[in-house]
Amino acid sequence: MGTSIKKLYYSIGEVSEITGLKQYVLRYWESEFPSLSPSKNRAGNRVYKQRDIQYIKLIKYLLYEKKFTIEGAKQKLKTVRVEDLDRFDKTGSWETGTESDAPSEEIVRIIRKVKESLQEISDLLEE
Repeated sequence: MGTSIKKLYYSIGEVSEITGLKQYVLRYWESEFPSLSPSKNRAGNRVYKQRDIQYIKLIKYLLYEKKFTIEGAKQKLKTVRVEDLDRFDKTGSWETGTESDAPSEEIVRIIRKVKESLQEISDLLEE
């Protein structure tokens, strides 16, 4: 999403800076989300891969933007596929399987009808 150089491994400090999350939040999420499990180097420090950062960004989106609970986010992450993570990382859009953030045809139809009604009211007011 940026023009920064991609590395193979990132420290917890770098991931904290990239994601805008405190290090203690990242450590807590590791204990809550099994899909988030960075490796440790010989010194015992966490080393995150790009895929880990994608998971963190998705978890942040689910918790902070979509207002999921931790349990709800855990359930949602069980359905995540690699394609979903890649799409989310590139577009910032969350979509899995048949689920979509796009409005349904029914909602679009209702919105069009309301728009037409408002236009009619506006025309009447102008007369």
